[in-house]
Amino acid sequence: MAFTTSPVPTVGFDLDMTLIDSRPGIRACYLALSERTGTYIDADLAVTRLGPPLAQELIHWFPAHEVPAMAELYREMYPAIAVTATPALPGAHEAVAAVREAGGRAIVVTAKYEPNAKLHLAHLGIEPDAVIGDLWAEQKAQALREYGAGVYVGDHVGDVRGARAAGALSVAVATGPCPAGELRAAGADVVLAGLPEFPEWFSGHLGEPDYRPSRA
Repeated sequence: MAFTTSPVPTVGFDLDMTLIDSRPGIRACYLALSERTGTYIDADLAVTRLGPPLAQELIHWFPAHEVPAMAELYREMYPAIAVTATPALPGAHEAVAAVREAGGRAIVVTAKYEPNAKLHLAHLGIEPDAVIGDLWAEQKAQALREYGAGVYVGDHVGDVRGARAAGALSVAVATGPCPAGELRAAGADVVLAGLPEFPEWFSGHLGEPDYRPSRA
């Protein structure tokens, strides 16, 4: 059931490189997949372009007809290899808490396979009100609209596109593969260095519901 819009907005958060630094775990999983299949994967390169769906990375290393099976194998291997190796990014717990303390709802909308996304959050003790996986870029608007999200926080230009497609305020954090200038150029309404800046920004946003910072 969708949440209704409240005076304090529902805030959506991306997962990889927004709430969690998934590079160590994903790198380890790609290396294990490479060893298991005998196929070379440049894991160090792969973790510099996190954000899009898994299949978009696997197509660089496997023939197209093998990608679905390789994605399934990767996801099966992932919990034992990647979850405990992945830390929260600075400010992640505090950002979710800021929304909750203001009386809002915090949801996670991610391109990651949903069961694995939930494992990460449970391991790190981050407890959103809902987790919606397997959505990328403009597809994220579906969940953001369903849950009445007024704000979406992400690290990738795809997250900016998802927020804008949903009519939500796009808050970008420069903790992923996209630098601040690229996020601004993509149309982010707010660009923060990282989630440690989110609680103060959010407090100001609640005081000015139509707040839109200058992009100068």
